[in-house]
Amino acid sequence: MSVATTKKLADIQKNKTSLLDKLLNLVERGGNKLPDPATLFFGLSLLVIILSHVAAVAGWQAVNPATKEVVRAVSLLQRENIVKILTEMVNNFATFPPLGLVLVVMMGVGVAESSGLISALLRRLLIGAPVSVIVPAVVFAGIMGNAAGDSAFIVLPPLAAMIFASVGRHPIAGIAAAYAGVAGGFSANLFVNMSDVLLAGFTEKAAQIIDPKYIANPAMNYYFFIASTFLLTFVGSWVTVKVVEPRLGAFLGQNETFHPLNDVEKKALRVAGLIALAYVGLIAYLTLPANALLRDPQTGSLIVSPFMKGLVPIMTGFFLFPAIGYGIVAGTIKSDKDLAAQMGKAMSTMGSYIVLAFLAAQFMAFFNWSNMGTILAIKGANFLQNIGFTGLPLLLGIIILTSMINLLVASASAKWAVLGPVFVPMLMLLGYSPAFTQLAYRIGDSITNPITPLLAYFPIALSQARKYDEKLGMGTLISTLLPFSIYFALGWFIMFSLWYLLDLPLGPGNMIRL
Repeated sequence: MSVATTKKLADIQKNKTSLLDKLLNLVERGGNKLPDPATLFFGLSLLVIILSHVAAVAGWQAVNPATKEVVRAVSLLQRENIVKILTEMVNNFATFPPLGLVLVVMMGVGVAESSGLISALLRRLLIGAPVSVIVPAVVFAGIMGNAAGDSAFIVLPPLAAMIFASVGRHPIAGIAAAYAGVAGGFSANLFVNMSDVLLAGFTEKAAQIIDPKYIANPAMNYYFFIASTFLLTFVGSWVTVKVVEPRLGAFLGQNETFHPLNDVEKKALRVAGLIALAYVGLIAYLTLPANALLRDPQTGSLIVSPFMKGLVPIMTGFFLFPAIGYGIVAGTIKSDKDLAAQMGKAMSTMGSYIVLAFLAAQFMAFFNWSNMGTILAIKGANFLQNIGFTGLPLLLGIIILTSMINLLVASASAKWAVLGPVFVPMLMLLGYSPAFTQLAYRIGDSITNPITPLLAYFPIALSQARKYDEKLGMGTLISTLLPFSIYFALGWFIMFSLWYLLDLPLGPGNMIRL
């Protein structure tokens, strides 16, 4: 796709002086003055090394409420840690979770794009479709996509960009809407998924400090999450249309022009559809029966199972096999050499991301080794516990604190492992259920996901957006995503407060109060 330019806010909104405009302008200008993300992660890695030494010399420490062990800052300038930095550097990169996920999924998605399957499918769906449904459909797909794991971060934003461009909307707005849906809507869905199970396990252990017999239900927040799915879809759509698209201005690049399918393309699309249907049937056979191969052999669970662990290659196959069928019939894949070339082409576009992944992996490893993230979380939780808040202000304080910590520590389970043993027992003694405390945490864990560069998939969103604007800076992307975080937070604060005041059930068998 050709590179395009984007009208500057100063040229298209000279007369707008609202507080939000001023804030977003400030964020954009400041963020764009930052160095390239690769340089930024390199600098942050050096900064962590220096600060870890300062913190260690100063004796910075905290008591882990879960284990009662003293967590001390570790200097990365100690002899053994300098050796560790050098000897673990390759391993940090090789085991960086998003790296393999991105590259494996991109093999399937890349072939689906280069064979013509994605273009044909979008033309089939969009020609004649009401434009009014596109924005909410993209946001809703992002929110629902998080149930499929991290692959939604890779698959949905570029598809949303193509969809937006096809109807004359700015493709970067499509990327923002999809990315915000996946990241900001991480604690909303119509289905119970792996995140619910994972965090419920930490909640259960924290609650058993007070009640040893307490058993956590992964669906403990299910009713609230269902309502949140529709709330965030509405809010995200409104933000896209009323805030994000006006700021981006008119897209001056080459729009996606979709022409009606010819007979060959229609036939190829039918073949791809049959292959996709057969593939879904195979996966259903391997997952739905009680003793299916991809279920957990001990418990029979599908949520915690080989299926969930193998979701990345499964998703890759869902794109790859129909794309091969389409390409053979349409003539875009004539031999195995064509297929290999298309996979290689997809990988060639990932060079800048691989560099970012290497540097981001080092930063995250160094930050983890230093213990500074854990100490920050404990100190923040203790502060909130000691200031004397009660009731709704305390719960909103938990949301705000979590959202601030989330800017530095993106892992939901890592934060909750530290914060849960503080907040869950404390609020149980005040009469609130563990489910309600977990809900407050999960809202805070989601709302700042779109704007933190330390979320592993932020560099992917940046590289996707740069396909449409080579000079797009990190500040521009953050300022584009910031309205989603602000309005998601406002919407959730209001709904959370109403839920509290009306004393509504949170999920099956789980109320606000004990």
